[in-house]
Amino acid sequence: MNLFKIPDKLKINLTNKIFFKIEFWIIFIFLLRLYGISNPPLETAHNWRQVTGLMVVRNFLEENSNILYPRIDDTQGDTGIIGMEFPVMNYICFIISKIFGYTDWYGRLINLIVSSIGIYFFYKIIKEHFNHKIAFYSSLSLIFSIWFVFSRKMMPDTFSISLVFIGLYYGLRFLKRYFITDIFLYILFFSLGILAKIPAGMYLVIFAIPFFSKNIKFKYKIVFSFSTLIPLSLTYLWYFVWNPYLSAKYGVWYNSGNDFFIGFSELSGNLDLILKKFYFESFYSFVFFALALIGIGFAIIKSNYKILVVFALLSFIFVLYIIKSGHYFYEQNYYIIPYVPILALLIGYTFSFINKKWLISILLICGISECIINQYQDFTIKQSELYKLNLEAIADSVTNKTDLIVINGNDNPQQLYLSHRKGWICTDKNIDDTAYIKGIAKKGCDYIFVNKNTFNKKYNGTPIYDDANFQIFKIDIMENN
Repeated sequence: MNLFKIPDKLKINLTNKIFFKIEFWIIFIFLLRLYGISNPPLETAHNWRQVTGLMVVRNFLEENSNILYPRIDDTQGDTGIIGMEFPVMNYICFIISKIFGYTDWYGRLINLIVSSIGIYFFYKIIKEHFNHKIAFYSSLSLIFSIWFVFSRKMMPDTFSISLVFIGLYYGLRFLKRYFITDIFLYILFFSLGILAKIPAGMYLVIFAIPFFSKNIKFKYKIVFSFSTLIPLSLTYLWYFVWNPYLSAKYGVWYNSGNDFFIGFSELSGNLDLILKKFYFESFYSFVFFALALIGIGFAIIKSNYKILVVFALLSFIFVLYIIKSGHYFYEQNYYIIPYVPILALLIGYTFSFINKKWLISILLICGISECIINQYQDFTIKQSELYKLNLEAIADSVTNKTDLIVINGNDNPQQLYLSHRKGWICTDKNIDDTAYIKGIAKKGCDYIFVNKNTFNKKYNGTPIYDDANFQIFKIDIMENN
């Protein structure tokens, strides 16, 4: 008898125990997404959004570390102070950079860690209020959804919702067992989550369900209500008092959404693009979206009011968010991110009715394969983009750190960030406009950086630097000529 041979039955049991552990999947996918984590922000999708956040981090480090005054490099000849989301992730990144030195991939790693923890708390909430099977498949589908790539970007979308999930878990625990530590953790994480990005606050409506329960003592409902005023008050002060003040004082536009009538009019003619955010871009999988629709059907047929109430409440809030967002919703795929966990819950609910393991395996393989195939390009960088990494060295060779520049980034601040300079970004048309150049020269612009890969004609003037990708012109020399 071979004492070291593991019985086949035990092998199957061990495999099942591992396979159905969400902790295993979270760690496994976390490690998978570490691939390319140290990449510079050169990927095609939303590099502009990431470098804006990175500018804030670097300026906390080099300019002013006051968290109330985030700054970007697109200064327009001014301070660069901007009204934006409360820079929770940015400031964590700044603290790490203060200790270890600055590099731009810290933000990716911070988001990946927090978002992975957030999915674990998402699992814990569903397991506690539904069952393990629903929780497991809901969390697994969420891991491979649009969260798969956005949880490794220097962007606060999955980060903020993950913090809210932690707060949601402790808030629900407080209403169940009344521990003072739970209410403090609820206040802390819910506050940070909503401040990091206000749409994450939509999950506050979940508390309406237990709040009307007769099983919860009235005095604890009062405690919870007053506690909730803290994150709501902080969010109101940041987004509706402080941000408009920064925008008015420093002249940098702050996007606070549209008027509902304007938003509705912008959306009304683009129903196809709106629907695409749900049926494709939420999971990048038709299989998973179909399972979510089936989940709604099951909830109606089975009269599962708990699922239906959660779905209805969050859907109602999200519709208001869509209208408030207007054209931004159908133009940017990450606007669907707050709603994806709801669809993931419906997917998990559908799986709870499937008892055939072979069918579950087929659906998972098909759904996950779609998700990965449609998102894998986000882990790679085109070789044609690598030339931009030379911008800082080029800028250092002919300019000083304090010199203001303009570059034809075509409204994308990526190259301004990579040059490690402050100034202006403009279009190819602007950079060839004499009146525009004279205008920014009066505001202190010293140099013109021309990306020859987008500007297809010869630029007027004699460059002080010229290579295959960039030309640099000194404005005063041009004016003298």
